[in-house]
Order: sequence, then C-alpha cells, then structure tokens
Amino acid sequence: MILFEKKVNVHPYQEFFVMDSSKENRKKEQLVDQYSRTISYLRLSITDRCNLRCLYCMPSSSLVKCADLLSYEEMLRIVGLAVDMGMNKLRLTGGEPLVRKGVMDFIRNLAKIKGLEDIRLTTNGVLLHEKAVDLYSAGIRNLNISLDSMKRERFAEITGSDLFDQVWQGIQTACELGFNVKLNVVAMKGINDDEFADFAKLATQRSIQVRFIEFMPIGNKDSWDKTRFIAASELKEMISTLGTMEPSPGSRLEGPARVYRLTTSNGQTGRIGFISPISHHFCDKCNRLRLTSEGRLRACLLHNHETDLKALLRQGSTDSEIQKAIQQTILNKPKGHTLQDDLAGLDQVNCQGQMSRIGG
Repeated sequence: MILFEKKVNVHPYQEFFVMDSSKENRKKEQLVDQYSRTISYLRLSITDRCNLRCLYCMPSSSLVKCADLLSYEEMLRIVGLAVDMGMNKLRLTGGEPLVRKGVMDFIRNLAKIKGLEDIRLTTNGVLLHEKAVDLYSAGIRNLNISLDSMKRERFAEITGSDLFDQVWQGIQTACELGFNVKLNVVAMKGINDDEFADFAKLATQRSIQVRFIEFMPIGNKDSWDKTRFIAASELKEMISTLGTMEPSPGSRLEGPARVYRLTTSNGQTGRIGFISPISHHFCDKCNRLRLTSEGRLRACLLHNHETDLKALLRQGSTDSEIQKAIQQTILNKPKGHTLQDDLAGLDQVNCQGQMSRIGG
C-alpha cells in the first residue's frame, strides 16, 4: 500500500524520507467494527442474472431492472473508495458474474486500483472455459466454482440445465491454466449426500480444494427444506471414513472454511473445507461486507439491514459522504446472526433477500 511521504531534515547536507503513517492509522480506524473485527474484504455482486436455476437459489422471474443495477463506473467508484479506506480484497459474485456484458474490461479496470491486492471470482463454471484465459491475463488467480453434483442427470435436476459437460470442461481448463480452484458443494441430504465421498476423492486426485457448505435458508422459504440440512460435523464424520483428517496449516486464513488435510489409505492427500454458517458459525471472525447488484451494502449475509449506496451515488454525494456511509455500515455490523435460534423455534428465515441479488 502506498503511503504519503514527508521530508525530514537530519543534517545540513543530507535528507531522507520517512513514511507518514497517520493516513494508514485513519484507515484502520475506519475499518474496525464495534466488536474489534477489521473489515478488509468486499464481496461485490455485479449482476442478479444467472444462466442456471439452482433449486436452492432460483432467481426470481422478476429480475432487477437494468437501470437499477449499479453501472461498472459506479462499482469502480465504490471499490476505489473502499480500498482508500483500507479494504484490500475483493470477490466478484452474482448471479453469475460472467454473464454480464463487458465484465472482462471491468476486471481489468479493477486491477488498476492501487491498494487492491486480491481480486477473486465465484462462478458456476458454465462460461469458464471460454473466458478462463482472459480472466488469468486480467490478474485473477483464485476461482470458487459451484458444483453440487458430478452426475450429469442430477446436475441437470439441481440446476435446471444439462450443462455438466460444459462446467466440467471449464474446471479442467482452470486447473490447466494454474488457477487456485475451490469447488463449493452445497450439502443436501437426500439430494447429493451419496456423492460426498466422490467429491472428497476428487480433492486427492487434483489440485482442487473441495468445500462442503451447509444448506442455508435464504430467500424464498419454498426453496429450503429443513429435512435436507446436514451439519458440518456430520459431513466431516462421513468424509473421515476415507482416511485420516488433520487441520490444514494456514486454515485460519481460509475465510469461513475450516480446512483439513485428508490422507487416504493409499497415501493420496487433498484439502477438504467445511463451511458451517448454521451449526458452527464464524461470525466472530467475519471480515467482510457485501454490495448487492442494486448497490445496497450489507454488513451480514443473514441480516436484512442495507445501506443504499446507489442512492447516494445518484444524488451526487461526495466521496467523503459515501465513505461515511460505508464506515457507518461497518459500525452497525451485528455481532452475529441468530439463524440457528430462529430455525430451532418458528422456522423463521432470517435473510429475506434473493441470493442471486445479494451475491453468492
């Protein structure tokens, strides 16, 4: 990160430069919430459009009007202001981010923002094969790819489209190009639980980290069935039958995932992650904000409070006013969600927004 410099005279014939850390200290103050969590990571949903209709997501037929989506210019301004406050990591999500026209130019412009150290992408993989080379040349190195089944017919049932071969080709291309690939598998009892062992074995056969995600009740209640839920502890127990599992070194840097090194009986190794927002939430370590495709800033996926940054942008607010709104969102970040309690009681859904709009 570039810091301002100021000249200090130490000798009549000699001058040297020292860093002025006052601006850096102000940045740190702006990004710390009331529970001492430093917020350094922004998840940006660039569109609510998607080329799949997954049964647990199912974007509404009444999509956001194009005029109500943030423009790329507006996104660049918000990201630039967030980075100037001290944020340094960005993940592009959707919907499916690769379906939005002009996305490659947008990513290249993001890469020009000084201080933005890491740009990542979450995708369903449908368009990955054709865009992988451009993504790599634009500076993307980390991909999260959603894949809930490796069986073609089941994939079509889950996603509503017979595109497994296309997605698998994209995964292979990404691996060949040298991307760091993580496969995100939403674990659903009675739907794909007979494939968990196969996914775990895949992690030992390829340089892919497989991450199992607890099924979350987000959006329309009709898309979530409590009987389909499998806790991460149960998932881990199922995978442990394949061999020994030990906490992976550096797993604390893997965000919400608790990552283990799986060693099978024949000596193969792979990395398996478990993301447990319901049974073992990670709120105390959460370092992120989410910006929806409509320009609403959320401090928590599972809380509905949003700050309308788009309204500020379009009414001519100054950079300082927008940054104050971002800082206030950080200060309002809740200590944690209450989803587990809600489900144990009245089966209420804490998050009413569509995942495709909020950002997966």
